[in-house]
Amino acid sequence: MKLRAALLAFTLLAGAAEAGPVLMISLDGLRPADVIEAKKKGLNLPNLTAFLQQSAYASGVKNVLPTVTYPDHTTLITGVWPDKHGVGNNEVFDPTGKNLQGWYWYAEDIRVPTLWDAVHEKSSVVGSVGWPVSVGALSIDYNVPEYWRAQNAEDLKILRAVATPGLVGKLEKETKVPLGALFGEDPVHDVARTAYAIQIIADNKPEFMTVHLVSLDNYQHEFGPDTEKSKQALESLDADVGKLITAAKAADPTVTIAIVSDHGFAPVHAGVYLNQAFADAGLIKLDEHGKLVSWDAYPWNAGGSAAIVLKNPNDEAVKAKVVEVLKKLAADPNSGVARFIDKKGITERGGAPNAAFWVDFKIGYSGSSSFTISKAWTLKGTHGYFPDNKEMRATFMIAGPGIKAKKLGEIDMRDIAPTLAKILEVPLPKADGKPLF
Repeated sequence: MKLRAALLAFTLLAGAAEAGPVLMISLDGLRPADVIEAKKKGLNLPNLTAFLQQSAYASGVKNVLPTVTYPDHTTLITGVWPDKHGVGNNEVFDPTGKNLQGWYWYAEDIRVPTLWDAVHEKSSVVGSVGWPVSVGALSIDYNVPEYWRAQNAEDLKILRAVATPGLVGKLEKETKVPLGALFGEDPVHDVARTAYAIQIIADNKPEFMTVHLVSLDNYQHEFGPDTEKSKQALESLDADVGKLITAAKAADPTVTIAIVSDHGFAPVHAGVYLNQAFADAGLIKLDEHGKLVSWDAYPWNAGGSAAIVLKNPNDEAVKAKVVEVLKKLAADPNSGVARFIDKKGITERGGAPNAAFWVDFKIGYSGSSSFTISKAWTLKGTHGYFPDNKEMRATFMIAGPGIKAKKLGEIDMRDIAPTLAKILEVPLPKADGKPLF
């Protein structure tokens, strides 16, 4: 006992975390300043702002190319960039539309070990609610993944089918919350997700639990960042966070709580129509009804940026034509195109290997997959810009036994998974990041 006490004292002095369970809560679209400057912004966030005094926290997290939900969330649980983990965007590249705008929902697309895998292999319990790219993740013992298809009531049958067998029915009975209450992106739906996560924690005491809450992201897209609606969503999320922390501490007082986000946000007022520009240049061919006939180069939209994929990556003539189009757009102050990078630049940033070029839009512009310019732009906020844009910085705060209150400065998103792996005492050898403590 004396030796254990001495070791614990050393751990506390060193500022390192003692092994114990970890709860990672992702608040999609949470910007660091939303918490750090909450009072200045008129936000009442008692649970989140408590981390500023009680935790180690980053002034910003530099995330991945592109700064969108699914690639970032996969980096959060692997410690590598998209070129290695395999999730290059939200939507799978699908110019012909045969996949019906399908996303990277399936865990089998992840090419490297995850934190879920590492904890499960330790024979410890893993739980998750709403985490991206988690459908079919065999290492999650209690899993209600994020998934949809037709975005109607029939999708509830699919979600019930892809969740851990029998889990949804059990949660519905225990929480009195029907599965349909989770199906949406408003604050009330995050309240329901929180209820399911709390029940999983109470029933199963997972060693590692991941929870993804989405209403802030949704409201910032629909109404814009820093609007009253977005502030209301964030204040509702703060209450959800408080409930999750209380439940996690009740299950195990030694729990470590990590609050993360995937990306920041920027207000938007106009669109960028790369598809139309590529069609005008003959790189995309449409029939008289506007349907795709063929393509040599096609934009892969990611909100504030877009990858350019070539049908034949070795076609030098097509490459030259793409460069000509992109240079012309970048030189036009009204196009919304800020810059573009080639294959070398994409490789340096760890972007998807199938992209030949990547176009960064000006802050305030968002990509459109339409071939017709819209006269009424409705989207009010977006993300997806290059990760070196400060507006895209994500959030990281962590509190638990042995973690000293500390300002970490700006960190690399790849360091988060190795940090949690060290706390959980599990290996993550494929990670490129390093533990922060």
